[in-house]
Amino acid sequence: MVWNRVVIAALVCCIPLSATAGTWWNGDWKFRKEINLDASPSGADLAGTAQNVPVLVRLSLANFNYFNDAKPDGSDFRVIGGDDKTPLKFHFERYDSQNQMAYLWIDVPAVAGGAKTEKFYLYYGNSSAASAADAPGTFDVNSALVLEFNQTEGLPADVTAYKNNPTASTAELVPASLIAGGAKFAGAQSITVPASASLRLLPNQGFTESVWVKFEQPQAQAGLISLAEQNRELTLGIEGSRAVAQFGSGAAPVKIQSGELSLGQWHHLALTAAAGQLALYVDGVSAAQAAVNLVEIGGSLTVGGSLAVAGNAAGGRFFTGELDEVSISKTARSPEWIKAAARSEGTESPLVAYGADGQKESGGQASYFGTIAKNLTVDGWVVIVICMTMLFIALIIMVLKAFHLGTVERANRRFLSDYDKLALGDPSEAADSRPIAALMGGDKAYGASTLYRLYALGVVELDKRVSGRAAGAQRVSLLSAQSIEAIRASMDATLTRIQQGLSARMVLLTIAISGGPFLGLLGTVIGVMITFAAIALSGDVNVNAIAPGTAAALAATVAGLAVAIPCLFGYNWLNTRIKSIGANNRVFLDEFVARIAEEHS
Repeated sequence: MVWNRVVIAALVCCIPLSATAGTWWNGDWKFRKEINLDASPSGADLAGTAQNVPVLVRLSLANFNYFNDAKPDGSDFRVIGGDDKTPLKFHFERYDSQNQMAYLWIDVPAVAGGAKTEKFYLYYGNSSAASAADAPGTFDVNSALVLEFNQTEGLPADVTAYKNNPTASTAELVPASLIAGGAKFAGAQSITVPASASLRLLPNQGFTESVWVKFEQPQAQAGLISLAEQNRELTLGIEGSRAVAQFGSGAAPVKIQSGELSLGQWHHLALTAAAGQLALYVDGVSAAQAAVNLVEIGGSLTVGGSLAVAGNAAGGRFFTGELDEVSISKTARSPEWIKAAARSEGTESPLVAYGADGQKESGGQASYFGTIAKNLTVDGWVVIVICMTMLFIALIIMVLKAFHLGTVERANRRFLSDYDKLALGDPSEAADSRPIAALMGGDKAYGASTLYRLYALGVVELDKRVSGRAAGAQRVSLLSAQSIEAIRASMDATLTRIQQGLSARMVLLTIAISGGPFLGLLGTVIGVMITFAAIALSGDVNVNAIAPGTAAALAATVAGLAVAIPCLFGYNWLNTRIKSIGANNRVFLDEFVARIAEEHS
């Protein structure tokens, strides 16, 4: 009994470990993904706090295996802050459930420098949810233009609230670039965005241009982003294999440049102009700075042009290569903001760390068990029901057997206590000189004592062979060796029956121990076969299609082990007690016969 209580208590204590810890934003959403922002030196290495950073989260089979649990278009996704209460603005640049990939932009209110604690949650798994994506809301009020190039044809579109959409474009839109789609320039292409009130460089506010760029060969003064009005321009470009930031007012523009860039690799380039200073950044790190006398510029914006005055294509100085994520801010972004953007948008993205997957709790326990139960096949249920029936029967046997053995052990101790008080004379005398008739079952003091049964039988057999016996009288008759052996044989037969009674139904435990795992394995093998057969018929070969069926199939093996393990412990414990009682019975029988032989032979 004690052992069974310990096992049950241990199992109950272990169950909550599989439950999803923490709160849950909304019970209508079944799943969530934790995303952590690592601004520590081992991550993005931010020195200060960056405000309102659009952080890119790349979802793929490398970090997210649950596209089949979300709606096919991803419209059930929600982004919730680390407090598990505050919704964050977000949108998908691309969501491709068929190819198991997604590019998700999130407006993070603040990224604290040097910290690893910033986090938020991606909730999904609500088939009735409508889309809550908000592309303009993902970018703050200072973001004047963002070209994501997620179209496959036509003109690129500005995804910010200002809608500074290009009016002309000769660039080639490519579907696969650094971040979903991109734009390719072959030496004579450009994109033109007309002048607007939001696309103006105001000296007291500043201006920021940033872009991801990749080129295979040195450029001849190629412009990447140019804001130009008359003879004034603010340009981010490439000269040779160096990044260049240029502010021009007249014939002698102010120009700064970075070190050599690696050809054939993506680089994040950015410039800021504010407070009389022009700054150039490469991959989030300051590359060069220069003092500059800023003046207002409010003309058109050109993507892919000349490093001279915008619109002048003399000398074929257009950009040749690939661009992605063109971003314009009507303020000078902080170095932390630029670094956070650069280190979340690239392929390595050290700012973004993918955390644990969670599942909504149901009924106090994690709904993983519900998912497994939902995917169990009929054969799996049959095996589990058989195993649980075996376990139920085995537990009943162990409880009853433990109770019975405890009763026998206590009765044997009471009998031995009385038996040890007998005189060293006739062993048929009771401790209190009770009549033999009372010892033959009329006495309830010893109950289930196996020693008492042996003693009572020995007394009867002895009485049959000793003539002239009166109760309590001195024995004077002698027994032959054959008579003593006959008494031993009768007591041995009774001892064998007692041992069989003690071991009754123990064979059911051995069947559970050996048969349970094999039944579980049978259920698992059949379940896996059915799972792969279903996948072969549907043609949907991915982890999400395989995992639920495989997990459900393994439940049969768990059921088999759940039968075998407690039965194994219980069988060994009970069998040890049975052997101990049997050894005491044998010792008593030998001592009793020896005393008879001593007194009557």
